[in-house]
Amino acid sequence: MTVLDARALNRATLARQHLLERGDISVVEAVAHLCGLQAQEPQEPFTGLWSRLSGFKPGQLDDALTGRTVVRTHLMRRTVHLVTADDALAWRARHDTMLRGRVRGTYRRELAGIDVDEVAAAGRAVMADQRPRTMAELVQALEDRWPGPPRRALGELLVAALIPMAQLPPRGLWHRTAGVRNLPLGTWLERDIDPLPADDTDPVGQQLLRRYLAAYGPAATADLRAWCGLAGLPAAIKAAREELVVFRDERGRELLDLPDAPRPHPDTPAPVRFLPAFDNAILGYHDRSRIIDAAHLGLSVAGHRTVLVDGRVTATWTTRDHHLRISPLRPLTAPEQEAVHTEAQDLISFLDKDIEHIHLDLDTDTDTEN
Repeated sequence: MTVLDARALNRATLARQHLLERGDISVVEAVAHLCGLQAQEPQEPFTGLWSRLSGFKPGQLDDALTGRTVVRTHLMRRTVHLVTADDALAWRARHDTMLRGRVRGTYRRELAGIDVDEVAAAGRAVMADQRPRTMAELVQALEDRWPGPPRRALGELLVAALIPMAQLPPRGLWHRTAGVRNLPLGTWLERDIDPLPADDTDPVGQQLLRRYLAAYGPAATADLRAWCGLAGLPAAIKAAREELVVFRDERGRELLDLPDAPRPHPDTPAPVRFLPAFDNAILGYHDRSRIIDAAHLGLSVAGHRTVLVDGRVTATWTTRDHHLRISPLRPLTAPEQEAVHTEAQDLISFLDKDIEHIHLDLDTDTDTEN
């Protein structure tokens, strides 16, 4: 069985994430291929798409959100994602049990004794008037019936688990600041959520598996579970296994993949790329060693924006006071510094935030500012 080292896995990930070469595809096609973009920080997906798509303009994502072909909703890992309308409707029922379990696990004591089906029915009745509401407004409409739980716990149960919700624009539009207004997903998209098929081969799980491998593979079942938050999809994996190819990583883990998916040569050059906070190219795995060193794993969950150099997380970046500051995690060679600076110049043009200086932190003798 072929063993794939970390560099081979890195190049496979970069190719499938459109981080080796920017893709010439539409925003909706990109969001679909990536199985969504993590989006609890509303502006971050714009940078994620800019790093992946040739000629990307922020208005293209704005149009997809206002045109309802892309939607903000709680899905994988109970995290707000941008996903296509088709995927939101196709996948939501399969995530329902996980979403409920995660909210109730977070607020186990606060929600003890609550009949969640009764709360769900009451919440749907309130939202039946098709009026967008904040979480606080929805809770206020129900708190006379459930005065015990804290408002936050009851609100998250309703909007993140019990009622499939869309977060409506202008939330998530380019350079816009707006609070969360919720509307049931089916109401916003004017289509019903797909029911979960009564099939013990888990056809929706099989689709999730294939789509995940197309964007993240080769990968272990633990990686799939870490990405979606579902419990391993054993029936789906069993049903689909014959059509997949199998590799091993250097630790001996079994890696599954689609037969014809790209697996570039490990020596394929990788360009500098600036990633947003909470990018799934990093977070979409249980074993993130293919793209980030163990010493820096905390960056991937703490909301730090990162820079890929030779395909690996090598720096963080921030914007403040008209500066783009880049802080390397290891010494950069002169060619690497030049490549980072060149990509940074393109980034500040894209961000359109009156950034006047690029500050590359090196050491006290060689810090550069342009």
